[in-house]
Amino acid sequence: MAGRFEALPGGGAAVALDEVEISILRSLSVQLLELIGPGDEPAKGEDPLAALFAEGPSEPPSDPALARLFPDAYGEPEGNGDEELREFSAEFRRYTENDLRTRKRDDALAVVRSLDALAATGEGGAVLKLTADDSLHWLGALNDLRLTIGTRLDVADEDENGDLYRLPDSDPRKPMVMAYLWLGALQETLVETLMP
Repeated sequence: MAGRFEALPGGGAAVALDEVEISILRSLSVQLLELIGPGDEPAKGEDPLAALFAEGPSEPPSDPALARLFPDAYGEPEGNGDEELREFSAEFRRYTENDLRTRKRDDALAVVRSLDALAATGEGGAVLKLTADDSLHWLGALNDLRLTIGTRLDVADEDENGDLYRLPDSDPRKPMVMAYLWLGALQETLVETLMP
């Protein structure tokens, strides 16, 4: 089971993680939470129902990693100069990005909480057991982590990770590449546990 998720009877998944792996996953998830931001909480005394209908941003994020996590719904309107597509993208973003940010925060928080609970057992490493719902949160967070790291590493879809495998150990990107590839393996095996 080391390094790969396995299906649990009745749904869910399990993976054996050592102390270092737990630390890395937690650290990356916390960094993801910091990147996404705290979100808009309703002001004290404000109607929570009104907060549900609050409009979000209409412009894409300037940070490339955030732009990858929150892409334009209609492609990249800035690149093709289509004013109508730009308006459609802004409108879509305005009404969906807050909910998407909340979901991504919830996914990353679920990872942090499950790792904290695992670390609280006092064992150096342990077997993390996830319910079916927790597995979906983990899958979302692993995907977001890979997208973020891949953006920082300038990984292109056509790359297929070939060059990443051949980086010399002296390359300063090597630790992030190793994390990127490891997260991909975790994500792949978690997907396999969710398939019927």
